Amino acid sequence: MDLAWVRQHVRQAAAGLGFGLVDQTKLVTAASELARNTLVHGGGGQVESTVLGAGAARGLRLTFSDEGPGIPDVERALGDGYTSGGGLGLGLGGARRLVHEFSIDSRPGEGTAVTVVCWTAGAPRQREESR
Repeated sequence: MDLAWVRQHVRQAAAGLGFGLVDQTKLVTAASELARNTLVHGGGGQVESTVLGAGAARGLRLTFSDEGPGIPDVERALGDGYTSGGGLGLGLGGARRLVHEFSIDSRPGEGTAVTVVCWTAGAPRQREESR
């Protein structure tokens, strides 16, 4: 997975689905952070991109997965200020705030999968979070 490719792919997919510039930027920012985490903390991995449809609404689901060490304390990692790599500690929590739906499945010693969904304007804006 290449970080620049992920950013470009997400931007193009979001624009093609009719996302406004602000929503494109939010999604690209979240995707960039999650892709970076996959590379840096997970030792590399993959991203899966799926176009969604719910009536007139369109969405984009992105799943970032790796087979790295996993996250021992997901709740703590989602909190602002927690960092395992010397950054500001806004990564996972910040990505979660930028999207409409967010889920994370991490198992120590097995890896991590983070799935995010963003919808175009007019879609149900119900935020779903699970861990």
